Amino acid sequence: MDKIASLLLVLCLAAIVAGLIALGWRSRLKQQAGLGPLPDVPEQLSPAGLVAEGQYVATTTAGDWLDRIAVHGLGFRGNAEMSIHPEGVLFDRAGTGPLFIPSRAVTDCRSASGMAGKFVEKDGIVVLSWMLGERELDTGFRTRHAADKEPLLEALQELISAAPQADADSGK
Repeated sequence: MDKIASLLLVLCLAAIVAGLIALGWRSRLKQQAGLGPLPDVPEQLSPAGLVAEGQYVATTTAGDWLDRIAVHGLGFRGNAEMSIHPEGVLFDRAGTGPLFIPSRAVTDCRSASGMAGKFVEKDGIVVLSWMLGERELDTGFRTRHAADKEPLLEALQELISAAPQADADSGK
């Protein structure tokens, strides 16, 4: 009888924790509802200058790697292919829609050791900073092969240098 009572107690506690997590995620969705729509993927993209397979880590508020963005499926981790085009960066994410970041919206790129609950070796995650409306976001990507990280960062730096940046006063 003790085993059954213990099992029921554990199941009840697990249900309560799962319910609280769901409430927190729903609250986050409500708070971020005004974030605005994601940019559409252009119908005609130039050939990719670089393609890397890996894991889409998450998108967070810039500078706050714990503030995961829940809307538009940006908070879900999953396998993805990241490709860099003259028009911007495309994350072809498995299990959810693609994320396209126009080149004019990209503001910075760097590497980091952790983001939104994913921690790896030193500088193992490529972090792309970009603007969505008035809000600056960070998107993390972990390459499947370590040798792909440096060329990816170099290609992103070239994209940032070549792209006309959004006018800071107009917010576009």
